[in-house]
Amino acid sequence: MNQLKKMFIILLGVLTTIACKNEKKKINPEQIENTEVSSTKEANEEEQKIVFQKTLTLQNITFDIRTTGEGSISELTIQPSGLEIDNQKIEVEIDGQVVNAEIEDLNSDGFPEILVYTTSAGSGSYGNVIGYSVNNGKSISQIYFPEISENKEASSGYMGHDEFAIIETTLARRFPVYKDGDTNSNPTGGTRQIEYKLKDGEASRRFVIDKISEY
Repeated sequence: MNQLKKMFIILLGVLTTIACKNEKKKINPEQIENTEVSSTKEANEEEQKIVFQKTLTLQNITFDIRTTGEGSISELTIQPSGLEIDNQKIEVEIDGQVVNAEIEDLNSDGFPEILVYTTSAGSGSYGNVIGYSVNNGKSISQIYFPEISENKEASSGYMGHDEFAIIETTLARRFPVYKDGDTNSNPTGGTRQIEYKLKDGEASRRFVIDKISEY
């Protein structure tokens, strides 16, 4: 009788071991789904290749700037760090591509402004500025950059091909001037330079034309 009990216990142990092994071999459908989602996410990230990247630091505040997308529409991402309250990432869809970015304390308040220069797709290459200003070291707000069509003197003969650069505390914009009958590839009106100053507006800081010159 004792021998029969021993054989029963041994048989029970063998069956339990086999059952545990079979349980381990079972595949959890959720694990498959999570693996597929992870693989898809990694593939999408690889497809979104970084086209432009630049990291700029001034007055202990840093901005990591990058764009993805090689078509007429790009995704601009700006990641600030060093702000006391809000370091939230900024994501903007832009028409065209980023060509450069600069940082400077344009209003001499002890905190930087970040300017991102873009150019539209196509032969015109119309320029634009996406700017953010630091608010007392705590957060950032977007700067209003006016359409060139808002100023008749500035926009006369304008057909794109802009270049932007910070000169000390001034934003300079330069482009060729087109006369009537000029083709896009052959402007004959010389070059115009517009100088902008950063001013405090009612709702936000804004760029205001300070000087227009031609040569």
